Amino acid sequence: MNRLDALTHDPVVGPYAAELTEAVSRRNQAILRTDKKGLALARVLESLPDVAPSSTDANRARIRIGTAGDLNRDQIASLHTALRHLKPWRKGPFDFFGIPLDSEWDSSIKWDRLAGHLGPLAGKRVLDIGASCGYYLFRLAAREPELILGIEPYLNFFFQFLALARYLPCPQVHCLPLKLEELPAMRRCFDTVLCMGILYHRRSPLDTLRQVHRMMVPGGQLVLETLILEGRRALALFPEKRYAKMNNVFFIPTVACLTHWLKRSGFDGIRCVDISPTTLAEQRKTDWIDTESLADFLDPDDPEKTVEGYPAPVRAMVLATARPR
Repeated sequence: MNRLDALTHDPVVGPYAAELTEAVSRRNQAILRTDKKGLALARVLESLPDVAPSSTDANRARIRIGTAGDLNRDQIASLHTALRHLKPWRKGPFDFFGIPLDSEWDSSIKWDRLAGHLGPLAGKRVLDIGASCGYYLFRLAAREPELILGIEPYLNFFFQFLALARYLPCPQVHCLPLKLEELPAMRRCFDTVLCMGILYHRRSPLDTLRQVHRMMVPGGQLVLETLILEGRRALALFPEKRYAKMNNVFFIPTVACLTHWLKRSGFDGIRCVDISPTTLAEQRKTDWIDTESLADFLDPDDPEKTVEGYPAPVRAMVLATARPR
């Protein structure tokens, strides 16, 4: 299910393969014992049509898998039902055998902000923390890294990755259903780490950044994208209860504050390459989610504020280099 055998043969990640296998096994056993949702998602995966796409293209804004002509009418109906059972689709978009799958986030917008800053990835190892369905994993594959590893603990999103991986021929792309804290101490494994849309969900952002630093090779590149508070002072917002209806948002720093966090966590060469407000073009409700989206999180009388009265979402993309230890 998790293609762990391939990781075993990697000269850098391979020494940790046994610990990764054990962590995934513990997670799978927990699902089999107690998680009815996980079992239902596994059945959805089994219902996907057993067919090879005539062609694929992951190096485009809307990742394309096959064409409508690759499947008969019954297979198209079965595929559409399976994909809807995997909702909500947060990241995308995709063209799935002719089915336009418009995710909540148009992730191609963030990719376009990032792509020009990544630098050469050929032969390198990349980690994506909170990979969701793997949209960025598959976009990265076109740059020919030696290995791309995503971690995604939410089962809906992990099974979405498995559905995509069934049809997309990217043997260097892997994803594990693990949290960051469930990873072994994988010291000096990754040349590039993506941590996008994650840091504000962490109760201790400095501990998170220090763990990421330990996993990176000296001189490696961190791509950090997070909610920020606008302003020049080194401050952070700590929401009283919720931010944009989310109860798992803890610290929203200014760029100056985020820079201090990174310096104290072992990073240099820190530069902010983009600051963008989140718009309804980038995050919106579609037929592929059953939940609220950005429009529901903003004050209807003042879209510059959240429903709680905090500043509306603005995100920064910051690059940093791991200092040698």
